[in-house]
Amino acid sequence: MEPLSEAQVIANLRQTEDVPAQYYAAWWLGRMRSRHPQAVTLLLDTLSALSQVPVDPERRGVALNAIRALGMLQDAPALSALLPLLRSSDYSVREEAARSLGLHRATEAVGPLCHLIAGGPEQAGREQPGSALLQEPCEAILEALGAIGVATPSVIETITPFTQHPRPLIRAAACRALLQITGDQRWASELEQLLLHPEPLVRRGALLDLGATGWTASLPAIEAATVESSLKLVALRGLAEQSGDSTILDVMDRLL
Repeated sequence: MEPLSEAQVIANLRQTEDVPAQYYAAWWLGRMRSRHPQAVTLLLDTLSALSQVPVDPERRGVALNAIRALGMLQDAPALSALLPLLRSSDYSVREEAARSLGLHRATEAVGPLCHLIAGGPEQAGREQPGSALLQEPCEAILEALGAIGVATPSVIETITPFTQHPRPLIRAAACRALLQITGDQRWASELEQLLLHPEPLVRRGALLDLGATGWTASLPAIEAATVESSLKLVALRGLAEQSGDSTILDVMDRLL
């Protein structure tokens, strides 16, 4: 089977009868960082499904893929559509919107993002009844705030309580954000401690968080972490991209 062309993907997203084809098309445009002149407009069109009552679950899936794609494409006109999604009653929509706004480095999103987690671990970070989900997608919101990088006292005060959250991955996201925003070594040290956590999932998360920060002083800890080499390479690539330090390539070569 031949791979789809960009023109066919665009056509698949434009039509509305074959929803799985739309779903794949929305994913493809983001994954391939498409610059097609109609890509952003068509992706935005899929978001209308989120305002239907009831929301069709398949078209909701297309819209979630579109939100992710809009983050990857980083097209400024999409911000006016992404920002209101932070007020959605749908947890996953808020989560994906936060991630996309983080990729956009959208400073206008800082206030709404902080508002969502202003209640701290006891409110925004509390588990929903009968669910493993928290009240708010705290991990995505914290990562977005770190990526945007606005270092005002109010932002730092909003994030800091989450470094004491019961869930280690939320603590990691908060430390990652604070390291990106403040450059304070102690948050790197907290992430390095999580590289020693008994749970592999936590070690993997902390590894990727360190890579995303570009904090090169953590290079020895990343190299020594008890995590798969393939994931170390992902983290090291992020570290190299964020820091521009060519010595990281030597560590990558040793892992290959």
